[in-house]
Amino acid sequence: MCFVGDARPPLPPIRRAAFDSRDLILAAADGTRVAAHAARAAEPTGAGIVILPDVRGLHPFFEELALRFAEAGVEAVAFDYFSRTAGTGKRGDDFDYQAHLPLIRHETLNHDVAASAEYLRSPEGGAVDRLFTIGFCLGGRASLVQAARPELGLAGVIGFYPFPTGAHRTGLPAPADLAARFSCPALAIFGGADQAIPSEARDEFDAALNAVGIEHRIVVYEGAPHSFFDRKALQYADASADAWRQVLDFMGVSPRRPS
Repeated sequence: MCFVGDARPPLPPIRRAAFDSRDLILAAADGTRVAAHAARAAEPTGAGIVILPDVRGLHPFFEELALRFAEAGVEAVAFDYFSRTAGTGKRGDDFDYQAHLPLIRHETLNHDVAASAEYLRSPEGGAVDRLFTIGFCLGGRASLVQAARPELGLAGVIGFYPFPTGAHRTGLPAPADLAARFSCPALAIFGGADQAIPSEARDEFDAALNAVGIEHRIVVYEGAPHSFFDRKALQYADASADAWRQVLDFMGVSPRRPS
């Protein structure tokens, strides 16, 4: 499991910096109604971000993260992987996400990302002119893979503790295997003590991107585990704060002071 049930982003709110945060339904290209949560910036920078959650789908962690992005001037939308198999309603911490994970398909996930991107480029979503993706764990891998989709016109992709190499039970391809098809910069953030992602996997991904000349950053926080980016993980507060700065800098967005 990536986060415990009450995990939240380790980011303080910025009062009056976001003017809207709401649930919505997106229409995917295959006709599926996809649950999502969007947040609009009061002072937009022109940047937008699609948030790809961890294995639990559209958890409150990611709804709050969308709000924190909006407070930084970034229009944001987080979508739910499980709308096709579990419906579009809200779910509690007892949701059996493990039963739905094997049903995720690369093609349909791509439909959901495209629908999210279309929303952010629409007037309703903020009409952004620079679009990024960010994901965590499973979503980190899926976010990095989006760099191999030039039709999305992405300005960059970001992955927190992604799995950059090898096979995955969902069938999502490995980002390292797609490096030659990347069409935008990438930022990958890891915990140095992540037992699930060995240093060799990070090095292989780095080498694959270097081999094809893709601009990228790989940031490793020594001693930090998988899912260190959590408000309750006070011992990793410095790593979390720096990771947030890395994300905003990668996007060309200036940090704002919390209220």
